[in-house]
Amino acid sequence: MKKNLASAIFLFVVLMAWQAFSMGMNKAYILPSPVQIIKRLWDLRVVLFTVHLPATMSVTFIGLAISVGLGLFLAVVMDLNENVYHMLYPIVIASQTIPTTALAPLFVLWFGYTIWSKVLVTVLMTFFPVTITVFDGFQSTKREMEELLMSFDADKKDIFLKLKIPNALPYFFSAIKMAIPLSIIGAAIGEWLGAQSGLGYFSKRMMTQLDGAGVFAPIVLLSVIAMIIVAIVSVIEHAVIPWRKEL
Repeated sequence: MKKNLASAIFLFVVLMAWQAFSMGMNKAYILPSPVQIIKRLWDLRVVLFTVHLPATMSVTFIGLAISVGLGLFLAVVMDLNENVYHMLYPIVIASQTIPTTALAPLFVLWFGYTIWSKVLVTVLMTFFPVTITVFDGFQSTKREMEELLMSFDADKKDIFLKLKIPNALPYFFSAIKMAIPLSIIGAAIGEWLGAQSGLGYFSKRMMTQLDGAGVFAPIVLLSVIAMIIVAIVSVIEHAVIPWRKEL
């Protein structure tokens, strides 16, 4: 708790300043206070938790699963074959230069208001950090360690399984912790631009009604959910790779 005390104090100060500023401004439709947002979140808890949160989480987890699978596959094939690396790496980089907000309406046009239009937005935003971070983990393996294993008659498969994968595990968990917030953002963006349910859709609907607290309530909920999931992944990380703290 001591190491989190500074951040807790800073957050408390920011919230108090926000509360005071919004009360002085007295325009809740533009900038609601934290108290108003929490109250509105409580008032909307039934529809948010039973309808819109499950819709957003479905998009998030499906998109994240596809991104992790695709990212790991690309990282592995680029590490195993240099020609594939030179072929795919520029394409992976170029995929991140395309504005997501420009493609999302096209996804809605292609797939309608189904879940897959939002999933594609999520995948587009999240597969990149997984691919690049895990690939960097493979590449960070020390050449001396590879030569040591080869001196014991280890082949490429042994080096990959016994050296590169353990070495890349910290990078993998870092990529997952980066991808989780991005997947939630991607799901919300997809819902904002074209959906019939979800927290992004609900926030947009509240904006049309000039309900400032209603706009912030789903955003706060998404932030809390993202922090909880990242915390769970961190616990799993410490259990799987206890040596991480020594790196």
